[in-house]
Amino acid sequence: MNWTPDSWRTFEALQQPLWPEQDQLDRVEKTLSTVPPLVFAGETRDLRQRLAKVSRGEAFLLQAGDCAESFDGFNADQIRDKLKVILQMAVVLTYSSGVPAIKVGRIAGQFAKPRSNPTETVDGTELPSFLGHMVNDLPFSDADRRPNPERLLHAYNQSASTLNLLRAFTKGGFADLHRVNTWNSEFVAQSPSGQRYAQLGDEITRALRFMEAAGISSHHPEIHEADFFTSHEALILQYEEALTRKDSLTGDWYNCSAHMVWIGERTRKLDGAHVEFFRGIHNPIGCKIGPTATPDEVVALCDALDPDRSPGRLTLISRMGHQGVAEGLPPLLKAVRESGHPVVWACDPMHGNTFTADSGHKTRDFEHVVAEVAGFFSAHKEAGTHPGGIHVEVTGDDVTECVGGASVVETTDLSKRYETMCDPRLNASQGIELAFRVAELLQ
Repeated sequence: MNWTPDSWRTFEALQQPLWPEQDQLDRVEKTLSTVPPLVFAGETRDLRQRLAKVSRGEAFLLQAGDCAESFDGFNADQIRDKLKVILQMAVVLTYSSGVPAIKVGRIAGQFAKPRSNPTETVDGTELPSFLGHMVNDLPFSDADRRPNPERLLHAYNQSASTLNLLRAFTKGGFADLHRVNTWNSEFVAQSPSGQRYAQLGDEITRALRFMEAAGISSHHPEIHEADFFTSHEALILQYEEALTRKDSLTGDWYNCSAHMVWIGERTRKLDGAHVEFFRGIHNPIGCKIGPTATPDEVVALCDALDPDRSPGRLTLISRMGHQGVAEGLPPLLKAVRESGHPVVWACDPMHGNTFTADSGHKTRDFEHVVAEVAGFFSAHKEAGTHPGGIHVEVTGDDVTECVGGASVVETTDLSKRYETMCDPRLNASQGIELAFRVAELLQ
């Protein structure tokens, strides 16, 4: 392949920080290159096999979690509540549609965010934009906005702690389907979607009791444990390179910072550094595809990132906006289908539907989110391809960041609990409501 983990360095790397101290960055990279991997090659191969089923229409991808993880307020309850809403959404999708839901979190590494402009100006002062806690901090001061390589080590350590707790929760009994109703947070249980979920939980409990009464064992691991994978946008390439390892069994290179990583809409340049880095790692990978993408560009990306046409290798994540999906997506589906690439198609209904409310808050309308997912399904039906999954920003907290939903969040509510560091997220009740709406489309 004429590829090495550092071959991206000879290509143009977009959205990278201007690190002020090269010696400090070098020391941090050297340290990261010697730390234990966060995930293992065998785990990523497992996810890749599951995504191959998604590409054939035999499973559904649920990729969900925070827009940007924070170093502040990091605790076990926060991780548990994020996991809880993803488990709830997966149960709704699986039970309502009969399709296995592959659970991939935007967690344990989602610390960096691309920005429209490298700097921002406030009252005549220009400073670097906030790029996520992996790079700098949110307050508008020279010290906070100065990129600091030591934050890469903090990101690694927090990711390791998060993964440790996720594994404990998913394998230690918390994810047991006998506990399905205990995942319903108090504020969610009072919402229409929470009440609907509670009814579904009761049905699952009765089904498990019937199995046991009929002499059918419910001790299968799938009942008591959950397989949960991590993902993030692999934006800061020095961090990703430092955590890339050669698998001792296969000799292949794997990015061990997450099970799955993706390229963003702003960094998918065909001859850019991110595509160069991604083409050599053997993880399942994703690529965001926005409304400016042409059929030829998308097929060229498939050729570069998945030349072997391997099922489960590449997930294309469309983000067209609810008004653009009907026109923009079908030509891409047709071109990729005719190229023979067995990609997973997922829908990101969040990023193309952002607007600024009268209050000045950046927000999204829940009905616009649902409309884009519905348009995504409709386009696939027309093209004869599989709508493989959704990719959403959602939190387990009772935030007021996206308007709409059955437990209505009004524009005037946005200031009450607007807690995101970057993009607005669905709260838990909106996330569960979305899962029910998607399950209806799957049926």
